[in-house]
Amino acid sequence: MFVQLLFYGFSAILIAAALGVIVARNPVYSALSLVLAFFTSAALWLLIEAEFLAIVLVLVYVGAVMVLFLFVVMMLDINIEEIKRGFTRYAWLGWLVSTVVIAQMAAVYGLKNFGVDASVTVVRNAADHSNTRELGEVLYTQYVYPFELAAVLLLVAIVAAIALTMRRRPGLKPQIVAKQVAVRRQDRVRLIKDVRPTDEGRGDTP
Repeated sequence: MFVQLLFYGFSAILIAAALGVIVARNPVYSALSLVLAFFTSAALWLLIEAEFLAIVLVLVYVGAVMVLFLFVVMMLDINIEEIKRGFTRYAWLGWLVSTVVIAQMAAVYGLKNFGVDASVTVVRNAADHSNTRELGEVLYTQYVYPFELAAVLLLVAIVAAIALTMRRRPGLKPQIVAKQVAVRRQDRVRLIKDVRPTDEGRGDTP
């Protein structure tokens, strides 16, 4: 009973945070609402004894991705009025995608032959059970080829991003490490002696 109350409580917070992401006028508030949604999702993972997925969600998304999002949002000059101007134009597409997602979730929850049986309760494991080991065994045995394929695709994406960033463009000032290492102090620093006027009645200078 207590676990069900926690589930419904965290679910309500998660729905409110998700609404805050798309309703908030300030992009910083929207990103902070997404952080709250990630934390609440991690709490729901903990309720079904998926500790590894919960801590990965907090460390990776909240600790790394969302910090990057907040940095980009706060550094960029985002024109809110321009964003609002195109919101009504593509509102029908957002409603269409939302309807499809809700229909899929309802199908997974309601149809036993299509998705999961919601009436089946979660089986509690022993205290020495490791879901990290269970996840690793499934990931590196049954789904090892899709896992390796995803790793290769991510590597290709990283190389492509670096290649696009490092391409030569007019007016670009690339970083030349060899010249930076070979620089001398005499070429960069010029020492100037500060000679101030003498004090009245004293002949010393600082």
